[in-house]
Amino acid sequence: MELYKNKCLSELNTQGKVRRQFLCCALLPLNFFSVMTNGQAHDAIEMPAELPSVDRDSSSTLALVLPQTLSDVRQLEPNIADYLMSEKLDGVRAYWDGKQLYFRSGRVIAAPTWFTEKFPAHPLDGELWMGRGQFERLSGAVRRQQANDDEWRQIQYCLFEYPLVTGDFRQRFMALQNIVQKLAIPWLRMIPQEPVKSVAQLEAKLKQLSLQKAEGLVLHYAKAEFQAGRSAFVYKLKPQHDAEAKVIAIQAGQGKYHGMMGALLLETPEGKHFKLGTGFDDEMRKNPPEVGTLITYRYRDWTANGLPKFASFVRVYHPE
Repeated sequence: MELYKNKCLSELNTQGKVRRQFLCCALLPLNFFSVMTNGQAHDAIEMPAELPSVDRDSSSTLALVLPQTLSDVRQLEPNIADYLMSEKLDGVRAYWDGKQLYFRSGRVIAAPTWFTEKFPAHPLDGELWMGRGQFERLSGAVRRQQANDDEWRQIQYCLFEYPLVTGDFRQRFMALQNIVQKLAIPWLRMIPQEPVKSVAQLEAKLKQLSLQKAEGLVLHYAKAEFQAGRSAFVYKLKPQHDAEAKVIAIQAGQGKYHGMMGALLLETPEGKHFKLGTGFDDEMRKNPPEVGTLITYRYRDWTANGLPKFASFVRVYHPE
């Protein structure tokens, strides 16, 4: 595993040319910073004196790092101590290019001017977030053509990546943390990163977050250089799996659901059909997703026929 990581890191380090152009914030004196999680301070790490940026064609797509799904944390052994873990927020991915906020799809987010006017002139990556269990409210707010100030005052921009900057993930995180502290914008904050020491610690953290109705964990390989696209060094870990499927029929409800939707008939990307009847509130049953809509569902495992076990509705899926 270690040889594989070293080989991958070597390949990443040789990709692209590096501009030796220092970020203005990196020229300031850099102090020690302790990552805080659950009220506990971790060992301080000295900030790098400089973090030059990476050459990139401005006409290309957003420089997003996309995680892989991890089904078993033991896959990371024996290098698990090289990872940092953070809560996976139930938010909307948002990329700041130095001028505007964008959805993952590249569509502009109509954020209020006051929300972004003091943001730095270099890229940031993170999640717009209202709190656990507030995804539907958040999604409605950030997708409006005309921003509602009252809604946006409840939104935070929670950062986890410093795009297009050299240095490993730990260095990028620390540099970005330093910038966020200096900006002191109330709704701009970092997602805390906690060192992983063992599989047992990671599993305990996942269980704790699950009980608190959190989405799960994200694991970053601390020594990884920045590279956009699907990453071999970032993983998402959830207590349950989720996936998307298309609504192909709406079945009428019976009994207490008479006159409402009883279940949705769904089609997976592989062409398999199954019925989904749990996870809906009464409002959703009265106004179910239309045929052709993509929805996200959560499940525990697969049956021998390749259908999801214990599936339940999560939300209407927005590809952004």
